[in-house]
Amino acid sequence: MKFLQIISALWICTSCGGQAPNSQLGIVEKVVGEQVSELGNSIMVIFQDSKENYWFGSWRSGVYKFDGKTIVNYNMDHGLLNNRIDEIKEDKLGNIYFTSANAPSTISKYDGITFKELKSTPSENWQIDTTELWFKYSYENTGKVYRYDGTTLFELRLPNPKHLSNPFAVYSIYEDKEENIWFGTNPIGVCRYDGKSFEWITEEDVTEFRNEGANGVRSITEDKNGDFWFNTEYRYSVYDSATIQGKTFYTRHESIGGLDGKVDSNLDEYLSVVRDNSDNLWFVTYLDGVWKYDGENITQYSVLEDSKQISIYCIYKDNLGDLWIGTHDNGVYKLSGEVFKKFAN
Repeated sequence: MKFLQIISALWICTSCGGQAPNSQLGIVEKVVGEQVSELGNSIMVIFQDSKENYWFGSWRSGVYKFDGKTIVNYNMDHGLLNNRIDEIKEDKLGNIYFTSANAPSTISKYDGITFKELKSTPSENWQIDTTELWFKYSYENTGKVYRYDGTTLFELRLPNPKHLSNPFAVYSIYEDKEENIWFGTNPIGVCRYDGKSFEWITEEDVTEFRNEGANGVRSITEDKNGDFWFNTEYRYSVYDSATIQGKTFYTRHESIGGLDGKVDSNLDEYLSVVRDNSDNLWFVTYLDGVWKYDGENITQYSVLEDSKQISIYCIYKDNLGDLWIGTHDNGVYKLSGEVFKKFAN
């Protein structure tokens, strides 16, 4: 009789009605996003991962993944922490990370199966390891940034420049050719961290005390000569002999000025800058199109809808060197020859 009772119990446990839910068994079900026919209108950030997938982060509808054939939308219904995406990064293992400026500590990690929240640990553990990831924090003027070593998300605070005590937020992060980390802020300028100390650039063009619009340093890049551009009308030499021998760690040069060549130009600050595979610099303005600078000449590329300039957020260079732009209300465009054409699957 006892034998029959054991067999009966085993049958109940293995029958359909007796199976435990996957969550109880520790099985994680893969998130399935919503397949859509087109991208959302408002795209703030563009990224291509190591598997050649494109990710388009939107203002309010989550993120879109394009694998070359289909577009899939992931949002808070699928586990994403916020429907606004401001930053997309990938680690050496192929995990994808999404941050948002809409709320504090919203970093979503996607491992190809599901979304998980990264929770931060307040720390003073500043260091540089090129295998690690840095994330900006622009939700509040706290001077916070995050460093992630694959296990711990360190919540760090940048020190203020000695002569400025203003609160600030970090708007951009950039790793240079010397493996130093740069932080673009609003409103107190640019900070370089070399693994040991912090150096600040607080020149007028990279601070916003003169401008109530508070654009901030939203983009940082190096040109073919190694000079730095902080989305303003000046360029900065940092790693040349003249700079090293000077009183500051940089030399400031007036460069192309306003993109339209005017003395009093409204086009002396840009939202996004990228360097293409031919060493040209491409500048994105919010309402005045895209501008290319080849070191001598400046060329405007208008991006029109119904014969009117559209508002643009960002410019991005993909793995093949192709250029893309994300817009406020008109989706995504890709450079084709000499024209930016709207992306459609």
